[in-house]
Amino acid sequence: MELLITLFVFVLYFGGFYLMMRRHVFEVLLGTLLLTHATSMLLIAMGGWKPEERPPILVPSAELPLSAYADPVPQALILTAIVIGFGVTAYLVVLIMRGNEEMNDMEMTERPREEDEA
Repeated sequence: MELLITLFVFVLYFGGFYLMMRRHVFEVLLGTLLLTHATSMLLIAMGGWKPEERPPILVPSAELPLSAYADPVPQALILTAIVIGFGVTAYLVVLIMRGNEEMNDMEMTERPREEDEA
C-alpha cells in the first residue's frame, strides 16, 4: 500500500510541477492544486495510514491499548495543509483575475514597461 501511495504522490508532484512551468495561468493554478493534493497525500503516507486504527478519542471505560488508536498529529498536519492550500489557491485566483483585468490576456509573457515604450 505504501508503494502505491508513493507512486501516486510522485505522479501528483510531477504533474503539478509540469503544469506550473506552463505559460497559461489556468495551468499554473491547476499545478498548484495538484501540489497541495500531493502534499496532503504525502502527509497521509508519512503518518502511516492504517484503516484498522480507531479515531483518537479515548473512552475511560474502554480497555484498548494506546497502540490501537490513530496518531492525531498527521491528521492535524493534513488539515493545516488543506487550509494553507485553500488560501494559496484563493490568492492565485485573485492574482489571475487582476492580471486578466490589467492585460486582457491569460498568458504569462514578458510585457515591456511603459517607460521603455516612450
